[in-house]
Amino acid sequence: MARNLILSGGLFHDFAATSEALAGVLSEVGVESEITEDIAGALSEPSEVQLITVNALRWQMGHDRFADQRAAWAFSLPAEARTTLLDHLDRGGGLLCMHTASICFDDWQGWPRVLGGCWSWPKSHHPPLGWTGVRVHGGHPVVEGLRDFDVVDEVYSDLDVLPDVRPLASSNGQPLVWARPVRRGRVLYDALGHDTRSYDNEIHRTLLQRAALWLLKRPVTIRE
Repeated sequence: MARNLILSGGLFHDFAATSEALAGVLSEVGVESEITEDIAGALSEPSEVQLITVNALRWQMGHDRFADQRAAWAFSLPAEARTTLLDHLDRGGGLLCMHTASICFDDWQGWPRVLGGCWSWPKSHHPPLGWTGVRVHGGHPVVEGLRDFDVVDEVYSDLDVLPDVRPLASSNGQPLVWARPVRRGRVLYDALGHDTRSYDNEIHRTLLQRAALWLLKRPVTIRE
């Protein structure tokens, strides 16, 4: 059974619930997850897991709108944690990044190059949480044969996305899911996952299970 470390926690989302939901989805394809909110502690030494998942909202909160919360919630990713993540990819490990991962670690200049994009204040935004139609694009094992689907979620919009990113799924013209090789490993970003309703959708669940297998460099055999 593959081991997955879920880095969790932060503001404005029920990360405890979504991390548990994600762990349940991945357990169905043989991935055993450990969930922690101690991100710096968990990444303070080399990782022994095959998959690391970022399902968290940990950043410096530099925008003025967060001034009253900054003292309690501002977060900087220590240098040793950055090294652990890069070493994990150098060893061929997988990195699954959910929803708010594009906002995380904004003190690390290299994070957008790892992820493939990032939230940019004040340009980036999202419409209110609600139903949205997700268009699935073929040509990649994670989404091949999956149909379009509707889900209750937030559509992150106007992110800064690297030119080489090719979306595997989108909504209203906004890229939501992409996958890319980084160093000797693999990274997949899924901008969905605001709350547990997103993880209740069967097609989204299948997409995430396929994503985990692809990140682990295993055959992607899960069907819709």
